[in-house]
Amino acid sequence: MVTTTILRGSRGTWSLPNLLTYGRVAAVPIVVGCLFYSGIDWMRWVALGVFIAAAITDFLDGYLARALAQQSAIGQMLDPIADKLLVSAVLMMLVADHTIASYSLGAAVVILCREILVSGLREFLAELKVPLPVSRIAKWKTTLQLIALGFLIAELIDWLCARGEGYEAAFANKKAIRTALDRTHARHDAALGAAREIAFFPPMTGG
Repeated sequence: MVTTTILRGSRGTWSLPNLLTYGRVAAVPIVVGCLFYSGIDWMRWVALGVFIAAAITDFLDGYLARALAQQSAIGQMLDPIADKLLVSAVLMMLVADHTIASYSLGAAVVILCREILVSGLREFLAELKVPLPVSRIAKWKTTLQLIALGFLIAELIDWLCARGEGYEAAFANKKAIRTALDRTHARHDAALGAAREIAFFPPMTGG
């Protein structure tokens, strides 16, 4: 039987897993500041680097807390809050600079509403002394969110377009890209059809 010990007091407050969580909280204003000045090319890449480091701590703090038996009450409370702060702040900055726009705004609204609802539910259940542990599905959800936000921060296509006319023309003409892909698929389908025909109806040779 595995026994989980919850550290309390200063020993639990300044444990390594909690320091990583504090670092993730501290990373939020840094990422926000870099995205605010994202007109400067390198600032967006600094934001991406800090964001990736913060996302990695989301995995490390929980793993180290279990591996080193340093789980604490403040860590269990602060870990999901740090995730929500990071995700919500980045979403708002991406909406502000129009990286997220049009119909994609619906996804951002759903994510923010979900975070607020879950926080309210946790607070309500805490008063009833009912625990609401983080499920495995919720952890995968957070991981996918962080990966998606990383790609949005990077803005790889826009960055490539800014590097030269060749990239811009390639990505701007979406119809041409789709046509080229359709032709490629058609050639592959024709080749596969010919291969099947040869397999089932091999050529007859006289002897």
